[in-house]
Amino acid sequence: MKTIKPVWLLIFCGMALAHITVAQKREYYELRTYILQGKSHEERVDKFLKEAFLPAMHRAGISKVGVFKPVESDTTSGKRIYVMIPYTSLDQFAKIPGVLDNDKQFQLAGMDYLNATFDNPPYIRIQSVLLQAFSGMPKIESPKLKSPPGDRIYELRSYEGHTEQIYKNKVRMFNDGDEIGLFKRLGFNAVFYGEVVTGGRMPNLMYMTTFENKASRDEHWNAFREDAQWKKLSTMPEYQKNVSKIDIFFLHPTEYSDI
Repeated sequence: MKTIKPVWLLIFCGMALAHITVAQKREYYELRTYILQGKSHEERVDKFLKEAFLPAMHRAGISKVGVFKPVESDTTSGKRIYVMIPYTSLDQFAKIPGVLDNDKQFQLAGMDYLNATFDNPPYIRIQSVLLQAFSGMPKIESPKLKSPPGDRIYELRSYEGHTEQIYKNKVRMFNDGDEIGLFKRLGFNAVFYGEVVTGGRMPNLMYMTTFENKASRDEHWNAFREDAQWKKLSTMPEYQKNVSKIDIFFLHPTEYSDI
């Protein structure tokens, strides 16, 4: 005898599948930090990224790769280059090294960097963090800015939690508490929000907001602190003491950055 499922059950199953599908669409982000010794390192890594790496990633189907440097007043200016790479899945992330190995154009354009000798490396070290996008903003967004790249301020923040559970509480504050929506309403031009899957400062989350210039950045944060929604959200009992340490990095995008 054929069993007919109630309509409510079919609707529930459809909603559940839709939820799973949405959850699976959250992107992954690799944030690389090149640690450099000086101008020679910076020029060689710049050349590699601009002429070899970004074009190869574009050929591999990754169209938006961000490249950023510390602002001039930062003590790490000239000593760091940040590269942000979005992936649709962990499978894509895992396959990229093999794709680059088989890309002849990449190998040729990146020869100086890729074939560097032990006594003349192009950098000191590379640090890498892997993140998964927040459910509240599952995909990267390009900022809508009009000022020259050298004037723009990209603010990268890392929020550490005392424990895994406390860290998750801060993530919920962004998603369920709609801190993401607050940033969007106030025009912070967020590039991404991500949960750190693996990195050196865990447990932590990271996100990036962008502004036309430093004055605009300060104005936006002043508005944020005075906003009624933030004042209410920040005093809610369930979201208290959920951050143990905040690191803030002020960056400019390079002229060849996709973001």
